[in-house]
Amino acid sequence: MGKNKNFANKQQRETNVSTKVKADKTKTKVNGGVFIYTGAISVGELSKSLNVPVGEIIKFLFLQGKMITINSILDDELIGLVCLEFGYDFEKKNIVAAENFEDLEINDDPSKLKPRPAVVTIMGHVDHGKTTLIDAIRNSNLVEGEVGGISQEIGAYQKECKGQKITFIDTPGHEAFTQMRARGAGVTDIVVLVVAADDGVMPQTIEAIDHAKAANVPVIVAINKIDKAGADPERVKTELMQHNIIAEEYGGDCITVEISAKKKQNIDGLLEAILLVAEMKELKANPDRYALGTVLEAKLDKNEGPKATLLVQNGTLKEGDYLVVGTSYGKARRMTNEFRKVLNEATPSTPVSVIGLSEVPLAGDRFMAFSEESEARSIATKRKLIKESQDRNATSAASLEDLFNLAKEGEVKNLNIIIKADSTGSAEAVKSSLEKLSNEEVKINIVRATSGAITESDVLLATASHAIIYGFNVRPDARTRAKAAEEKVEIRLHRIIYALIEEIEAAMKGMLKPTFVEEVRGQAEVRRLFKVSKLGTIAGCMVVDGYIKSTGGVRVIREGIVVYEGKLASLQREKDSVKEVKNGYECGMLVENFNDIKEGDIIECFEVVEQGK
Repeated sequence: MGKNKNFANKQQRETNVSTKVKADKTKTKVNGGVFIYTGAISVGELSKSLNVPVGEIIKFLFLQGKMITINSILDDELIGLVCLEFGYDFEKKNIVAAENFEDLEINDDPSKLKPRPAVVTIMGHVDHGKTTLIDAIRNSNLVEGEVGGISQEIGAYQKECKGQKITFIDTPGHEAFTQMRARGAGVTDIVVLVVAADDGVMPQTIEAIDHAKAANVPVIVAINKIDKAGADPERVKTELMQHNIIAEEYGGDCITVEISAKKKQNIDGLLEAILLVAEMKELKANPDRYALGTVLEAKLDKNEGPKATLLVQNGTLKEGDYLVVGTSYGKARRMTNEFRKVLNEATPSTPVSVIGLSEVPLAGDRFMAFSEESEARSIATKRKLIKESQDRNATSAASLEDLFNLAKEGEVKNLNIIIKADSTGSAEAVKSSLEKLSNEEVKINIVRATSGAITESDVLLATASHAIIYGFNVRPDARTRAKAAEEKVEIRLHRIIYALIEEIEAAMKGMLKPTFVEEVRGQAEVRRLFKVSKLGTIAGCMVVDGYIKSTGGVRVIREGIVVYEGKLASLQREKDSVKEVKNGYECGMLVENFNDIKEGDIIECFEVVEQGK
């Protein structure tokens, strides 16, 4: 890794020469007779650099039909004209600063390139069997861990087939996660498009095809659920032809494989097809260089702190390397694969979970390894300042109810929104979906979209930017709710992304008038746990806000994230069943069908009530 810094500096010195014109060297006044610049500059700056009076430059350009002043910015063409007139060579250099390492052009020595595993993205319409296919490939059981059987985060896994590894990225299939799938296609080599044989081509199927085409990535079609009644693989192939995905048997170049992920039929055939396409692409990378790649997912782990799933796309990431990840930095203190096995290094195309970063990066951020901690910290600081500067564009907005009223009156309005979600991938998905709702009447401006619980800091930001806070699978604590009420900040909470989008769409169309709203009755903190045979886990709690009722709904909140939502099986106070326990009193609670309670969890009691009647 000691060569990293030298390589980075070398990259910065490399230039792309856009224009170079010879002139009479006797007339030149700048170094070496060549004026070197990196981008558009003003007339005043050019005057100083060339040691030519401003008036002379303005006069010359006026005669060329250009009306400019001392502060006018000149493009490449005008800079060239001025240099030629006053006897200078000129050369434009594209110098990439260290903090913009995403823009570095990597040109490895061909002799150092070695074969690497293919990175395969699983795409397709919601409920067409993408995660079930991953299960079949890995012999795992991921589906049971998903809300409603729908993926809402990116996962990355490796599988060995015939002595060769394949890296799989499982992307969510619902339309709301367009941006996540776009990122998946951006880092992938091959797309496996899953289409249900009994359902055919659907809207997200078409979207996945568009992403693959935009990324110029080959597509393998996995026609799934061939075991189901009504399965018609030929109809699927015919429908795909309308989108320029033509199967080999119809004279095209797209491999189609008929499978049943649920019954694990022909999974080997699909893996062999992937290896065949990978072999044709001759995928290679240089493992003997600093690592760089992309963040697939990131979160704040209760025990391990900031944790990010990184896909190494070039180079080798080693334990102890210093990293810049988005605007954060740190040291790769520990790296694990999807089975939590500790790794000493991660070679190209390897997904790896890393701890040791200063803060949680964003899904889709680029990362790069550096040789010195001071260098990584300095670059991360610069990147953060640049991002903060770019983010200072929030404009004023009103509440969702105000937006509804204005939409009915046909007035144009901005709607500022702060998004807090259970993961950065979910936050990005919500952000992407909401931004697409902007129209001529209402412009949606996302002030912040991050993972984690809704905090007082979010409320303060909402106050300053007049924004609405939307929580997706997260909850505010009692203090945050009180602060929001004090500042009159609106917090709207959802667990299903479709409902969130539909709510804002209705407000934008002037059709919103919520009939039913959720009201939080109280919160209790879990202090002790009691295991009771035949009953389950009883949570010994202290009511810390409001009151807890035996009826209505409850949700279990861990570190601000909703881990379960249901109802109470029983509520007890000093061994007696009760209907209600107030703030400041202890109680015992048994949550129906949920025993994974932990000390420190918050159990929130809520009711859905009719409004305005």
